[in-house]
Amino acid sequence: MKFLLPSILLTILAASWMPDAAPGAGGQKREVGDLIAPSSDLILLNGKVYTGDPGRPWVEAIAIRNGVIQAVGDSKTVRNLAWSSEAVSIDLGGRFACPGFVDAHGHVASLGRTMRSLDLVGTGSFGEVVKRAGERIPTLAKGEWVLGRGWDQNDWKEKSFPHHEALSKASPDHPAWLVRIDGHAGIANARALEIAGIAKETPDPEGGRIVRDPGSGAATGVLIDAAMSLVTRHIPSMDKAQIRKDILAAQSACIAVGLTEIHDAGIGSTEIEIYRELDRAGLLDIRIYGMASGNLATLRRVFADGPILPDPNGRFTLRSIKAVADGALGSRGAALLADYADDPGNRGLMTIGKEELLEIVQWAVQKGLQVGTHAIGDAANRMTLDVYEEATRGRRGDSPRLRVEHAQVLAPEDISRFDRLGVIASMQPTHCTSDMPWAGQRLGAARLSGAYAWRSLLQSGARVASGSDFPVESENPLWGFYAAVSRKDHDGKPEGGWNLSERMTREEAIRTFTVDGAYAAFEEGSKGTLAPGMWADIVVLDKNILKVEPAELLRTRVWATIVGGKVVYRTR
Repeated sequence: MKFLLPSILLTILAASWMPDAAPGAGGQKREVGDLIAPSSDLILLNGKVYTGDPGRPWVEAIAIRNGVIQAVGDSKTVRNLAWSSEAVSIDLGGRFACPGFVDAHGHVASLGRTMRSLDLVGTGSFGEVVKRAGERIPTLAKGEWVLGRGWDQNDWKEKSFPHHEALSKASPDHPAWLVRIDGHAGIANARALEIAGIAKETPDPEGGRIVRDPGSGAATGVLIDAAMSLVTRHIPSMDKAQIRKDILAAQSACIAVGLTEIHDAGIGSTEIEIYRELDRAGLLDIRIYGMASGNLATLRRVFADGPILPDPNGRFTLRSIKAVADGALGSRGAALLADYADDPGNRGLMTIGKEELLEIVQWAVQKGLQVGTHAIGDAANRMTLDVYEEATRGRRGDSPRLRVEHAQVLAPEDISRFDRLGVIASMQPTHCTSDMPWAGQRLGAARLSGAYAWRSLLQSGARVASGSDFPVESENPLWGFYAAVSRKDHDGKPEGGWNLSERMTREEAIRTFTVDGAYAAFEEGSKGTLAPGMWADIVVLDKNILKVEPAELLRTRVWATIVGGKVVYRTR
């Protein structure tokens, strides 16, 4: 009986810290009182734990039962909750721990596919791209496609788009399709162009562009945005088993860098089916907040029975829609209000009409669904905000938490609209540090004031949820954290930081990767902070990212990743 009184007091204290009920994944209410019990499945001790809870930001220890945090506090007090002989105690040895990282915009199956395809990231010239493609050919069956991703002409001495001639010589019999790093352009060789039926007379599809030789008018092989489908629809589709393998491979990579949730931005019916199967089988080690893609007819079928919300211990949610308003800045497909500074006469591409987007958003809001619209250029962002304002005018009740995915280039007068309209800016800090060597050339000096404007958005009162857009960028959230607080590349350049006035503080940055990511998925009542009653989604690091020098952030490693009280990754 000597431990009974402390146990009772701790149970009462833990309950007093908790909300009466916390929303589970997808905003559902769940009763949590029955999860507070005088025994714990997992005890974390002797750590430097940043909870993200303003009322109690720092603790030493966490007690977890049934995947939910039971209590937080000093190690001696919390240790007394481990009555069960089956409870596991982990000594953190003074390591830093915080809420698990949320990537608010990634592409899971694409990451897995990229991990097994031809890697073209970091190539220094088109010649190097061709060389890598040629090295892949001996491994392929007769007529099999050469597929790869990651080239970026902005990294080359010759910064114009390449011509397919060298690629066609290296691969005359195998069709080749090599996607630019942003996923919004690609280059096809002559065989692929032949299969696709792309000739001099082929018109540009709506929302896309076939890059042509200025002299002859023939296709150079580079296709932008909607024009990419002219080739991709001829590439043999992957079977369900391969997509499943890709998702599981990507999951392993993501938990190893401390991610506990991913907002998978743009998934089709096959991926939805796979996620549901993995969730039912208990094979999802990470939370997935799905964003379905497709036209309105497709979306009506996907959501015929309403949103897909997880069981109390489930990890897959589908209550959001992904729309695409324009292309990417690197391939000059982002829709701008004025011409590109380095390409007069070109203002980019709108990939959806205003009326079509409005119809989707109005339907979604009526169905209780969220919409996240890809918008990079200032014209696309303005159109998206205009649509959101019209779709929600006069609406009463809870916010639909509409999102703009990327929000990279904003007209200054549109920044305040995010807070006023309750729109979430879902942004990717590493896009800034990848684009900064050439963004000024694309935009000109005047427009840079609204580019990657995290500080301006935060000061206006808007919510910013951070992600990576992997595989466009690395899935490692610590690289995004470094970019957010330094606005420098991995070599520490530029020395003073690029447009440093727009950087985040460390507390702001960690919030955008945790609680605001949870908010963007209607989950702030169940995750994003480490407090009693919240899911035990935790990352343990070997360095205190709120204290170390900026360069040390890039050398910080994950010691453990915990999702729902389960250790899903532990460094060896």
